[in-house]
Amino acid sequence: DFDMAYFQSYSHVGIHEEMIKDRIRTETYRAAITQYQSSIAGKVVVDVGCGTGILSIFCALAGAKRVYAVDASEIAIQANEVVKANNLSDKVIVLHGRVEDVEIEEEVDVIISEWMGYMLLYESMLGSVVVARDRWLKPGGLILPSHASLYMAPITHTERYSESIDFWRNVYGIDMSAMLPLAKQCAFEEPSVETITGENVLTWPIVVKHVDCYTITTQELESVTARYKFTSMMRAPLHGFAFWFDVEFSGPIHSQSKKRVKSDEVLILSTAPEEPPTHWQQTLLYFYDPIEVNQDQVIEGSVTLSQSKENARFLNIHLEYASAGRSFVK
Repeated sequence: DFDMAYFQSYSHVGIHEEMIKDRIRTETYRAAITQYQSSIAGKVVVDVGCGTGILSIFCALAGAKRVYAVDASEIAIQANEVVKANNLSDKVIVLHGRVEDVEIEEEVDVIISEWMGYMLLYESMLGSVVVARDRWLKPGGLILPSHASLYMAPITHTERYSESIDFWRNVYGIDMSAMLPLAKQCAFEEPSVETITGENVLTWPIVVKHVDCYTITTQELESVTARYKFTSMMRAPLHGFAFWFDVEFSGPIHSQSKKRVKSDEVLILSTAPEEPPTHWQQTLLYFYDPIEVNQDQVIEGSVTLSQSKENARFLNIHLEYASAGRSFVK
């Protein structure tokens, strides 16, 4: 039932419009298809969660022999019409169903998918890419994107805090601070998806999770835990933590070496605060009350992201943090 509701949400055109209009997202994928054209031309591709079919069409235009465009949402019906309208029905086969259920009668050379959710793992679509890989991908086949990293850093965001909270202290001359506990709960109980800038970030980030799409298992995604220790670069109120991610488009050869080459050739789609904003923005976990930190003060703790038992597409976040001898759990 949860999956039905999830796929239903993707049958609405607005969500696809937002993703396609995210030029950084769409153009990076198109650049990756161009960069790997020699691995796509004449080959068989599967597009996991094809949506309107745009990536499948990019692959067909890059010379793919056949593209299986798979989507469990009703948008697959429109994708099929889009394929027909572009005279690509001989190359792009739209399969309406879940990757776990549809049948493809041949091995594939390439898997392409735009599976990333907020905070990278929300919606748990990476699991479907893993299923497609294990069902159909030839040994040595290409997965785009190939790697992903989820980052975390402490942030200060006085403006956002005062917009949501402090204004209750004086509303048209009336003291409404009795509203503060409820206002904090409503504003900060759940993660917030918004855009911040590099100026909000207090330290260098840490990597919470690195994903190698060639080797990761679905079990590994059920729960991810990272310990962290940050040293604040400035004196400021600490309002919470920000999470963002990047994905990398590189071949299976990169998986072999632990030290991956960060060269100009590797194409990266980043959602970092210092990069131009994407529709993913950043995910923020705010504290109910800021903590004043001094320069060089240590902030440490752990974060665990686990798939909800009730609905695996949801993420439960358990955050422990300590600074200057005080510890907190959120």
